[in-house]
Amino acid sequence: MIEIVALLAGLAAVFGFALRRAAARVPAPDPRPLAERIDALLPQTQCGQCRYAGCRPYADAIAAGDADINQCPPGGAAGIRALAALLGRAEKPLDPAHGVEAPRTVALIDEAVCIGCTKCIQVCPTDAILGAPQTMHSVLSDECTGCGLCLVPCPVDCIALIEPSR
Repeated sequence: MIEIVALLAGLAAVFGFALRRAAARVPAPDPRPLAERIDALLPQTQCGQCRYAGCRPYADAIAAGDADINQCPPGGAAGIRALAALLGRAEKPLDPAHGVEAPRTVALIDEAVCIGCTKCIQVCPTDAILGAPQTMHSVLSDECTGCGLCLVPCPVDCIALIEPSR
């Protein structure tokens, strides 16, 4: 009788240990709102290629069912894959109406050509461009997302997008 009790106690201990290990492997659900979890997967370029004013408005639209998961060229295939996994949807190719996937870039201002008009500063969504009126401007490459929004308003075409040095 003592052997049976000892055997059952041993089995109970092993079973309890196994249950605790299995429970430890199950991740806790993310308590953040869906739009916040979607926004965390987006590249934060604030480029507007998705046709929304930035990554958070795009995330809000996806969460509301008003936008598809394949409208972000900077996020590319990896971003679409992550969004599909989060939302339990099928992956799909990037919608070419929003652009094409490309390597990360940063803006570079040709200091000899810049006239200091500040038009690039006014459109930069990440405040990565420094300068004052009538003085040469510079780009903080660590802050620049390569969105390209500064290219169009530049009246002297002194800004180029380049691949950042590693």
